[in-house]
Amino acid sequence: MHILVVTAVPAERDAVTAATAGRPERIPVPGGFELHRAGQHESPAGPYVLDAVAAGVGPAAAAAGTATALTAAALGGRSYDLVVSAGIGGGFQPAAPVGALVVADEIAAADLGAESPDGFLPVTALGFGTDTHRPPEDLVAAVAAATGALPGTVLTGSTVTGSTARAQELAARHPRALAEAMEGFGVAEAAAAHGVPVLELRTISNPVGPRDRAAWRIGEALAALTAAFADLPRALSARSTP
Repeated sequence: MHILVVTAVPAERDAVTAATAGRPERIPVPGGFELHRAGQHESPAGPYVLDAVAAGVGPAAAAAGTATALTAAALGGRSYDLVVSAGIGGGFQPAAPVGALVVADEIAAADLGAESPDGFLPVTALGFGTDTHRPPEDLVAAVAAATGALPGTVLTGSTVTGSTARAQELAARHPRALAEAMEGFGVAEAAAAHGVPVLELRTISNPVGPRDRAAWRIGEALAALTAAFADLPRALSARSTP
């Protein structure tokens, strides 16, 4: 199995590859991106290769980096079997407390649409494209069982929530939302264009709401991300077992 993991920043990428043995190989790809290849490893599901790339912050950068990596792999004759958007994020309280792991059963664009006198209109209501992607149900269930992750909606926005009012607005519009981040929907759009399944994993570093950097637990969230990817092979094995 060939897995592409897309993060926003190098610290998240390095937390992912820390779950595998050995020093990652660095592979340049077009556009100035660099894959960190964890090499071939054995798992209960069989051998796998994990490539991680820090594509940048926000859905546009995430989509560009993902599409570039997917295209380069396809042209090289070794397409990916799975794309994972991964990193830290904010958690909607109390459902996703700081330190929790969330796996998306729905990847939703939080702010793709238009404002109207009657409230926000998602892009689907306007008749253009989509505003959600749904990872494979069996894969989400396997990851949740193997890692203890909480399944639910993960929102993608171009702006991190910084107020109670905004947090309440998002929770009302997306009652199943557990986490927010800035890249998942962009990764999912690129994966869908290439016909590759997508997954999103987020470890919670801070509550969604008023911006308080002192309350963020980034180190703990990165450590939880490493632990999640250490358990991922077990999840893939469970999914592949009839």
